[in-house]
Amino acid sequence: MNIIWKHKNTSLDMLNLMNVNTMSEVLGIRFIEFGDDFLKATMPVNKNTHQPYGLLHGGASAALAETIGSVASFLCIDAEKEICVGIEINCNHIRGKKDGLVTATCKPLHIGATTHVWDIKINDELEKLVCVSRLTVAILKK
Repeated sequence: MNIIWKHKNTSLDMLNLMNVNTMSEVLGIRFIEFGDDFLKATMPVNKNTHQPYGLLHGGASAALAETIGSVASFLCIDAEKEICVGIEINCNHIRGKKDGLVTATCKPLHIGATTHVWDIKINDELEKLVCVSRLTVAILKK
C-alpha cells in the first residue's frame, strides 16, 4: 500500500503532544508507532480505565479507538483547509482485561474526500484481541 499520510514531517512526539489537556492524556493514551498505512497507540488498564467490576471499561476502549482513528484522519487531510470529526463508532468487546496495557492498531478501510473509515483492533500484551472497532470520520471544510 502507498503512504497515506499527508503530514510528511510527523513524529511520535508531535502526535503525543496532541494529547495534552485532552481526555487522551487522562486515559494515558500514547502513540508508539506508525508506518506507511497504520498507526499504533497504547493505553494502560488501571483505575482510570476500569469499570466497576475492575475490567477495562468499554467506553475507554471506544475512546482509544476514536482517538487513534481521528488522529489517523488528521494525518490524511489538509489541516489548513479541513477538519475531521468522528461521526460513527462501533466497538465489539471480545475479551475482558484487568490490568496491564492494550495496544490499538488503526488501518484504513476507506479514505475518501468526505469520509474516512478505519479498522481498529485493540490487543493485549499477548496479541489477544480485546476489542475490534470501526470508526467513520467526516472530513469538513474549515
